[in-house]
Amino acid sequence: MPYQVKIDVFEGPLDLLLHLINRLEIDIYDIPVAQITEQYLLYIHTMKELKLDVASEFLVMAATLLAIKSKMLLPKHDEDLYDEDQEMAFEEDPRDELVERLIEYRKFKEAAQGLKSMEEERGLMYSKPPSDMSDFVKDIEPPKAELQVSLYDMLAAFQKLLRRKKLQRPLATKIARQEVSIEARMTEILADLKEINGRMNFNELFPQPTKDHIVVTFLAILELMKRNEIDAWQDENFGEIFVEAAKKGADSVDHY
Repeated sequence: MPYQVKIDVFEGPLDLLLHLINRLEIDIYDIPVAQITEQYLLYIHTMKELKLDVASEFLVMAATLLAIKSKMLLPKHDEDLYDEDQEMAFEEDPRDELVERLIEYRKFKEAAQGLKSMEEERGLMYSKPPSDMSDFVKDIEPPKAELQVSLYDMLAAFQKLLRRKKLQRPLATKIARQEVSIEARMTEILADLKEINGRMNFNELFPQPTKDHIVVTFLAILELMKRNEIDAWQDENFGEIFVEAAKKGADSVDHY
């Protein structure tokens, strides 16, 4: 039986669309619907490959993007745009409603991030007299300068891994019993990371080329990140992802 899991980290289809727009450096007021639809459906396909529970709102947005794409492919008849007694009528752009929703969503998301920053800043304030903390300065580790890795970055890395191993479109498929559980794979990954006592490249965590092993390993990595047992980061945007065991006693940060 396949392992069914649902990850409650997706904020919704608009959040995924904004991520794609920012990543592809697209003008939000002039969205290339064909390109954004292809990338959006690729993410949905990846989630289904992982047997994740895809919320209905993501599927509704996929249908909406396909409908907009179809409308934009329809031929325009110039003779229908004029009327003898009226001014030239302007045809409504089928993307307008989606653009308005994205802009509105971005405003609320930025506002929420601002409020969260204010909350975190206020949480560092205490009503007490100043104390001498010089004895503790040497024990404080500077924060990592590496870029945090989001779930979308992990999905993108997983897509590349599938393409390299040519598993997205297998020539033949069969139902096979899962030999390794996610919990067992989590234990193996932690043991490997602690053994080397350093970081590993994301691709090095997938030693076996079988599809079942790759999917179980990826879900195990996500669960370890959720439990703050491992840390993942990038040295630069769209760069390689590295993973290491979380340091004991450190305040771990959930990366997704």
